[in-house]
Amino acid sequence: MRHAVVALLLIAAGTAKGQTPEEAFPIPQSLQAAVDFWTRVYTEVDTQSGFIHDSSNLGVIYHTVRFETEPTPRQRRREVQRLTQQYRDVLNRLAEGSRSGLSTLEARVLSLWPAEVSDAELKTAAGRLRFQLGQADRFRAGLQRSGQWKPYIEQVLAERGLPRELVVLPHVESSFDPTAYSKVGAAGMWQFTRSTGLRYMRIDHIIDERRDPFLSTLAAARLLEDNYSVIQSWPLALTAYNHGLAGMRRAVRMHNTRDIGTIVANYTGRTFGFASRNFYAAFAAALEVDSNAEKYFGSLRLDPPSDTSTIEVPDYMTAGTIARSLGLAVSEVRQLNPALMDSVWAGDKYVPKGFALRLPAAAAAQAATAFDRVPATERFAAQQPDEYHRVRRGETLSGIAAQYRISLAALVRANNLRSRNFIREGQMLTLPIRGSDQATALAATAVVAAVDGEYVVRRGDSVALIARRLGVTEQQLVATNSIRNKNRIYPGQVLKVPGSDQGSPAADTVSVVLASNETAAEEPVRVAAATVPAPPPVLAPELERAPELEIELLQRPAEAAADESELDPSALASMQARLAADPSDYSIDADQSIEVQELETLGHYADWLQIRTQRLRDINGLSFRQAVVVGQRIQLDLSNVNAELFEQRRMAYQEGIQESFFSAYQIAEIRDHVIRAGESLWLLAQRTYNVPVWLLRQYNPDLDLDRINPGTIVKFPRLQRINGGTSQVSTGGELG
Repeated sequence: MRHAVVALLLIAAGTAKGQTPEEAFPIPQSLQAAVDFWTRVYTEVDTQSGFIHDSSNLGVIYHTVRFETEPTPRQRRREVQRLTQQYRDVLNRLAEGSRSGLSTLEARVLSLWPAEVSDAELKTAAGRLRFQLGQADRFRAGLQRSGQWKPYIEQVLAERGLPRELVVLPHVESSFDPTAYSKVGAAGMWQFTRSTGLRYMRIDHIIDERRDPFLSTLAAARLLEDNYSVIQSWPLALTAYNHGLAGMRRAVRMHNTRDIGTIVANYTGRTFGFASRNFYAAFAAALEVDSNAEKYFGSLRLDPPSDTSTIEVPDYMTAGTIARSLGLAVSEVRQLNPALMDSVWAGDKYVPKGFALRLPAAAAAQAATAFDRVPATERFAAQQPDEYHRVRRGETLSGIAAQYRISLAALVRANNLRSRNFIREGQMLTLPIRGSDQATALAATAVVAAVDGEYVVRRGDSVALIARRLGVTEQQLVATNSIRNKNRIYPGQVLKVPGSDQGSPAADTVSVVLASNETAAEEPVRVAAATVPAPPPVLAPELERAPELEIELLQRPAEAAADESELDPSALASMQARLAADPSDYSIDADQSIEVQELETLGHYADWLQIRTQRLRDINGLSFRQAVVVGQRIQLDLSNVNAELFEQRRMAYQEGIQESFFSAYQIAEIRDHVIRAGESLWLLAQRTYNVPVWLLRQYNPDLDLDRINPGTIVKFPRLQRINGGTSQVSTGGELG
């Protein structure tokens, strides 16, 4: 019956907005060669073979490489380099004008090009050689795995009114492998980066919902829906899934079109490389192969759909207690709940209260009764507490582990570190300390909790807990820090320790009040080159008249490179990937201008450019203290830094803001609000929808938020607050 309902939903949903598949996912003639290329990659060559081809004209494949035995990566690289050089030499000889007396190889290479090909084009082609590893075996395995997840994905797409064709996207991302990880840190079947995933899922050292195929499917559907709502084109919404929504909006603006063929052919964004340029073509090829699997792979036996259900865990409990009470092996429970991190399975943390535990259907039906029989001594009212250590110069992970009498492996696991040899000064490490060690931990961290007379607020902290940890009264802590509402503190906030002789917060940490516009920044305070100063507190006019509406966001600005010699060439692309869900444009246009974004000031720009603020005022004709307005274009002076370094610093700052916010909140859904006469957008944002203005602007990037007419449709994110192991939907009131 359930599958019949899903089928009806799919029929009712159609593709999207009444479009046929051909209308929603067109294949322009200019992309057909690329679609054919990826179809061959997915069906003709496996991971023991591949194509040497032209990276621009994918219809030109010079050589099919087949490795007779499984080579080492070094052997494979050498063979590919040898063959690539061979074809480069051939193309260079042809580019000298030779058209007669050709060798067999030269004649074959020339025949791949039109008869009128010029010497210049062949010369250019010699620099465009590329190797593509085959994927046929992975695609076939993905087809088999897809049987387990497709019914659920199709159900989610239908319920949200999204095109059913999107069900094949995991073929491109992970071959339907929920355990997949990329070299840039993307995880799970849908390959979410941490920054993008934080908008829709809980991602921390206890739970990483990217790894759960069910939870991440819901998140992927919302992300794709959000992309489409902004850019109104499925080919571009899909490309934005890989390249970022800001880049696609920029491409549309630059070329005045939403035609995917035109954009792929002409858009030259610095990070719009081979993968992004070919993402939609690869999706179209995956759709072709998936729809005609027997044509390409013969008869396949797909994995059966997942026969599981979820039940909320009633109390904090260990994984061992849960498995034992259900009569299941811990390994079986772990396999079904990949979102729970190693710290839970190692016993360092409890399975959170309220966690939707996935179990075999039969076990889930009996779980409530089984949990009722768990002794009170094995139920807990709170999570194992987090304790932290701020890394100091010269410290090592092994030394920190020894200091707190914990294992190095547990410390690495608790912080999800990729390398136990790389930590940075100032980094906050979570200490995996169990309940019996709590008193020792509190004593041991009392010194490092307050560094130089300051305390950095952690997730789960309260004024009472911090005061107890620092050995002061709540009244002293509140008075010293001028805290107006002791229930409104945030991860990353810097508090002064009562009785310390420190006069002010650290230079690289600041409280920022979310506002619609910003006032002019003073000349930036010069700080250490490795830090980017944050703006001074600013208030929108509405908030100045109504201070009780303040919504404060405390964040620690991200570090930036001290000079261009420290610029990581891949950092810009990596940051753009991490901000893929953010449609804001952080790039520099060809005329060396930028669009002002929320929470940015002239002081920021001056520091990132390593110039004085007055220089920016002079070249933009701004008087002293004249405000820069969100959406305004500002001319830059790139005499001291290049565009890439400026963009890297800018995006690092924005990423830091978003990381702080999305560590506490998720986006549950997007609601359309029709503006009525007399409504204030800013009061709607903060009273009705309880959403910061910078996030509101991200979902309405093309609207002038200061001039909204009645009847205008504004998209408001509905936020869901992360609270321990559960999430709470925010429906109004303060974010606090």
